[in-house]
Amino acid sequence: MTLLLIVAGAAVGAPLRYLADRAVQARYDTVFPWGTLLVNVLGSLLLGFLAAVPAGDGVMALAGVGFCGALTTYSTFGYETVRLLEEGARFHVVANVAISVLAGLGAAYCGLALAQVFT
Repeated sequence: MTLLLIVAGAAVGAPLRYLADRAVQARYDTVFPWGTLLVNVLGSLLLGFLAAVPAGDGVMALAGVGFCGALTTYSTFGYETVRLLEEGARFHVVANVAISVLAGLGAAYCGLALAQVFT
């Protein structure tokens, strides 16, 4: 049953990641990967929230592992960072790494704090 919940969450999270990334990149035509940053930060916020609420294993499997796992993407972050480096966009490389790590951690903390307000 847990595996099916993970698959169901991923079936929603993965297409949402793709669509969100495409929408952001189409709106802001830039070399900086804003779409990937957005989904990673939002996923970190949600996962931080989920980690702090007293939810059952099913909710964490569906929303935490499945949805957030498919929504966020470390591999795309890594690929885009290397692509920026190969293009010589060193400022964007440093900005992408710094903003992604700091914003992701900050969003997870905010999600945790938000959950504590509601529970």
